[in-house]
Amino acid sequence: MIDHLRKIYGGKRVFLTGHTGFKGSWMLLLLQELGAEVKGLALPPEKEDDLYLKIGGDDLCHSVISDIRFAQRLRTELRQFHPDFVIHMAAQALVLTSYENPVETFRTNVQGTAHLLEALRSAKPPLVAINVTTDKVYENHESLKPYKEDEPLGGYDPYSASKAGSEIVTQSYRRSFFNPKVYDKHQVSLATARSGNVIGGGDYSDNRIIPDLVRAFNDREKLEVRNPEAVRPWQHVLDPLTGYLLLGARMHENPKDFSEAFNFGPDESKPVTVKDLVDIAIDVWGDGTYSTPGNPQPHEAGLLLLDNSKAKTRLGWKPNWDARESIRKTIEWYKNAPGNEREYSQFQIRDYFGVLS
Repeated sequence: MIDHLRKIYGGKRVFLTGHTGFKGSWMLLLLQELGAEVKGLALPPEKEDDLYLKIGGDDLCHSVISDIRFAQRLRTELRQFHPDFVIHMAAQALVLTSYENPVETFRTNVQGTAHLLEALRSAKPPLVAINVTTDKVYENHESLKPYKEDEPLGGYDPYSASKAGSEIVTQSYRRSFFNPKVYDKHQVSLATARSGNVIGGGDYSDNRIIPDLVRAFNDREKLEVRNPEAVRPWQHVLDPLTGYLLLGARMHENPKDFSEAFNFGPDESKPVTVKDLVDIAIDVWGDGTYSTPGNPQPHEAGLLLLDNSKAKTRLGWKPNWDARESIRKTIEWYKNAPGNEREYSQFQIRDYFGVLS
């Protein structure tokens, strides 16, 4: 797969929003491995230990520090770059933060997406654009049945609802301005990509289970686990990111046939709960304890699984690391990467693709 992706992305221009974030930083490393030229637009890193700073992200791209809510700046930077690919990953991505700042969450995730899509209308075609959303865009009935791409969108908390809104805005622009049926007129291929709770080295965000776990273990403190029985589609960050890039490659090769929504969820015959994940991590780490809070917690979906059969059938994508392996690789990163984060992350990318020398 990596040889195919290098042929598609090598020497191409990729405009990446959210490049300073956790997933954005891993995407930068992937795109460097593929030989792409990247221009990123995002807010500045928030903390000294952000992965973007640790890997020297400014050396991997032309970095523009701005807010996707600033429509004119976004449009200007995108037009000047003349991208071949646009990958939209900038977002307010935390459920609990969305409860604290719901209006700003909607402004960033819905209005920000509209700004990007409007900028595409004045960009130089042909180009491929992917809006990265989340598994939480579905109206969640907390059933055992995985969700397919054509099922109703919804959202209980402001974050989930805002990302469903981002999907609806994208669908409207795809139908109104970038309709595949008249692709030859506009030459813009537009899709959305949905994935679940990713894990991986270098995530130090607040209120995320792996960063909280690592901080507690390093400080030899007891970890407090919210909603221990909640099920999440745990997957290593490299699995969905590779899926996005493969989707972009298929759109580049056949732009009329892949302007749709695609799920990139893990293969799990037995779902892994938050408690299961912590137990596995403690076993790999070799130490650690945890407790569960006694007071009521803000609502978070208890079960949400994705059906990834469409991505498998249409794109030829499949998950590479299962939940246990993903947790092991993640904990290994936190043990071995400090001080050489870029090199160790690149090592894990080559390990993921099976091209270690």
